[in-house]
Amino acid sequence: MSDQVPAATSDAGKSSAIAVYVLYLLSIPSVGVLVLVGLVWAYVARAEAAGWVRTHFDQQIRVFWVAFWWAVGLGVLGVIGVLLLAVLIGLPILAIAGLLGLVVTVWFCLKSALGLVALLQDRPA
Repeated sequence: MSDQVPAATSDAGKSSAIAVYVLYLLSIPSVGVLVLVGLVWAYVARAEAAGWVRTHFDQQIRVFWVAFWWAVGLGVLGVIGVLLLAVLIGLPILAIAGLLGLVVTVWFCLKSALGLVALLQDRPA
């Protein structure tokens, strides 16, 4: 009897991690609906994933929560900007919120794409 783990189990969860990355990338044109499916899938599949694949699920979950809280903060900033439109300071606030929203969206896409590339190359996140 050998103490070595079979090669098949070292990739456990890899296909699920690929699916989550694809859902994350498709969440931009779906206006964020598919990201919720990907998040739930990542939480469920993380328990059965192999060590290096689990790092991808941890990263996917972390990326979602960082982007989510940035979106909440920018949403609040946007509401403040709308409320201050009459004072003429609202327009620059809305512009800043929009620009930062674009930055967060690009960051989210890059993290997802680079994570997918690393996963396909059998590297941890």
